[in-house]
Amino acid sequence: MDWLIWLGAAISFAGLAGLVWCIVRVWKARRAALSDEALREVVRRVVPLNMGSLFCSVIGLMMVIMGIFLG
Repeated sequence: MDWLIWLGAAISFAGLAGLVWCIVRVWKARRAALSDEALREVVRRVVPLNMGSLFCSVIGLMMVIMGIFLG
């Protein structure tokens, strides 16, 4: 079950990279001193990617745990 652990770690890492990208994107938008509506638009576009990245991280960690239990 080593493959399940490594695959889960890769998926979890991809989700973590997505979360970092979302943080950086909103941080840059805040520092750009955008109007309230423009900032809301940036955040509105980032939220689905943020949720998807969080989902990938959780699924990857579950795969790692399952690989450890089954291995």
